[in-house]
Amino acid sequence: MKYETKAHEFASHAPRHRARIIVQSMKIAFTFALQAFTGIVFASSAVWATQGQPPSAGASVFVQNCAFCHGRDAGGGEEGPDLTRSKLVAEDVGGDKIGPVVLNGRQEKGMPRFKLGDQEIKDLAAYIHAQKTLAESQKGGRRGVEVADLQTGNADAGRRYFNGVGKCSSCHSPTGDLAGVASRLEGLKLEQRLLYPRGSLASIVVTLPSGEKLTGKLAYQDEFTIGMHDSHGWYHSWPVSAVKFAIDSPVDAHADMLAKYTDDDIHNLMAYLQTLR
Repeated sequence: MKYETKAHEFASHAPRHRARIIVQSMKIAFTFALQAFTGIVFASSAVWATQGQPPSAGASVFVQNCAFCHGRDAGGGEEGPDLTRSKLVAEDVGGDKIGPVVLNGRQEKGMPRFKLGDQEIKDLAAYIHAQKTLAESQKGGRRGVEVADLQTGNADAGRRYFNGVGKCSSCHSPTGDLAGVASRLEGLKLEQRLLYPRGSLASIVVTLPSGEKLTGKLAYQDEFTIGMHDSHGWYHSWPVSAVKFAIDSPVDAHADMLAKYTDDDIHNLMAYLQTLR
């Protein structure tokens, strides 16, 4: 979506204030992260006390290394999946499947590697299996979203929408940027990428007072300043009042579609995207 910008359309902070804001934001984020992790430790201790069980060695390893992503009870967190419903955990015997994943990580999914000893791996696996057994013994609905929950659409209908009324093919290609996307992302992460894509840089064309045009990627924008990186990686910036510029931000099309999608559209698109392996 292309549009001409005006200075009053953007309300943000001037560049000289941004460094201070970033530092303050980092301090706040670190404080919340520390409080969240501390909460995990105390909450886990409370659960163990309620169950009349002392913290096992495996529980201690889990809380220190895994709970922040996978939840204190291995039932899943904001980033990590529910381990009590994991196929890998179900097939694991004494840590033979869990161990390699912990030691090597899954970098493509954002999981780092951990340096744990053989006994720590065995203790960790025992704890996860214990949590799996506990979760399976409890009545009530499960937490989280399974991959199968998002496989209810019609792939053919999704392909027609992709190439037709949805106009997805005007920016994306199943043999180009989306080739193998279902191998890189699955389930909720794939749907989040569909609905709220991140990391897409907007293109910009800046017209100087002389009439010369510069093209590149948008790097900075507020009500006073516009900045870009040119094709060689050099950064340029100008007062917004001194130049004319046009921004092409493909990600805006995704935001516009949120008001147009029907439930069937999303289910069918997801079904189609999951065929792109």
